[in-house]
Amino acid sequence: MTDVRPTADDLGVLSTLFRSEQGGHEQVVLCQDRESGLKAVIAIHSTALGPALGGTRFHAYASDEEAVLDALNLARGMSYKNALAGLDHGGGKAVIIGDPDVLKSEELLLAYGRFVASLGGRYVTACDVGTYVADMDVVARECRWTTGRSPEGGGAGDSSVLTAFGVFQGMRASAQHLWGDPTLRGRKVGVAGVGKVGHHLVEHLLQDGAEVVITDVRQESLDRVLAKHPQVTAVADTEALIRTQGLDIYAPCALGGALDDDSVPALTASVVCGAANNQLAHPGVEKDLADRGILYAPDYVVNAGGVIQVADELHGFDFARAKAKATKIFDTTLAIFDRAKADGIPPAAAADRLAEQRMAEARARRAV
Repeated sequence: MTDVRPTADDLGVLSTLFRSEQGGHEQVVLCQDRESGLKAVIAIHSTALGPALGGTRFHAYASDEEAVLDALNLARGMSYKNALAGLDHGGGKAVIIGDPDVLKSEELLLAYGRFVASLGGRYVTACDVGTYVADMDVVARECRWTTGRSPEGGGAGDSSVLTAFGVFQGMRASAQHLWGDPTLRGRKVGVAGVGKVGHHLVEHLLQDGAEVVITDVRQESLDRVLAKHPQVTAVADTEALIRTQGLDIYAPCALGGALDDDSVPALTASVVCGAANNQLAHPGVEKDLADRGILYAPDYVVNAGGVIQVADELHGFDFARAKAKATKIFDTTLAIFDRAKADGIPPAAAADRLAEQRMAEARARRAV
């Protein structure tokens, strides 16, 4: 989904919700539990395809307004992601406001679970930045609409496994579209962020014969990859990575906004395909990429493996079944590239059209 991020000063939260193109959400719930310190926002963008599904982000926002806007934007993105992943789920997202290293507690997570449960299944939660499998096990004690749990807790475990696999499928599709061969053998791939998802992606790339260059703000994340794979090269930061000579693919796998007015002109890669959400810093970046001849695999398409994995928990988790569905990200990505070429638009716009078409068809069926 093309990422448009109005600020609180630009529009105000209510204007964003009710009057901007980024609005149209069905429901926004503000949650507070003073005893545990919980302040949270649950945003449900759409239930056209089924119950809204999306993770819980735990982050120290600069303001409460910023947290609400982030929840709105992320929930809308989940509607598009779930639609193109072929899931019978709409889009939702929750954010818990505060530093998780300071504020997170069992009492807070249980309180949050009670708020999610109060929605009666309209929203199904999972992990996101700042929350982990162990956290979802706690939330699940108060809320049966919780996924991303541990195998011991009846869940699928770490969803980053299939997230990375899906991104790898998106890269294979990009290689097929651009170079006529769905392999990364002999290609140089730069991975920015080798944490929860990125280090799994590195494994897939090396197994496929790619040359891998990495960077991360956390030295321990770099050290883990380099100790296991000494053939991998590390560079100082993202600025150095995007300027690496001979780079074929750039994979942003950290926080959003990686593609902006400064980074796009400096990119040496021919393809951008990564796990990070909301990679486009503002509208028009996708056109800037296209004007430079850089193929962009829309983030919410290729990083859908994780949500495919957690959605499968609701049916009694079967890893083989979930992986088979995540493998289809290859075909979906190719279809988006074909639609973009046929319509003369960037891939991000083509992905939006396909997602909106599926949601509109679902709404039409419900109206009959």
